[in-house]
Amino acid sequence: MKNGILDILKGKFLVSGDAPKNWLFIIFISFLATVMIGSSHSADKKVHQIAALNEEVKELRSQFVDIHKDVQRLKLESTITETVEKKELYPSEVPPKKIRVKSTKEEE
Repeated sequence: MKNGILDILKGKFLVSGDAPKNWLFIIFISFLATVMIGSSHSADKKVHQIAALNEEVKELRSQFVDIHKDVQRLKLESTITETVEKKELYPSEVPPKKIRVKSTKEEE
């Protein structure tokens, strides 16, 4: 057991007779580690993008609510009346009358 650990620490497994097999395994493990690190960085980047997009959605939603509130206020009759009075137009004091048209069918 002690010789096995010393051989690993000295690196004898890299120069012994079956060293090409060990080198291939080390290269394969290094490639897998590189792929895993790259995948992790890609996932982190996507998480940051999602967080930024969620913040943008919240900001746009609050802007929408503010603008919608302003539009609702502008559509009120009192606001329209104030705006029109500035242009010297006033509401009619005589209520509107309904016009009814009687249609007669001409028989041929």
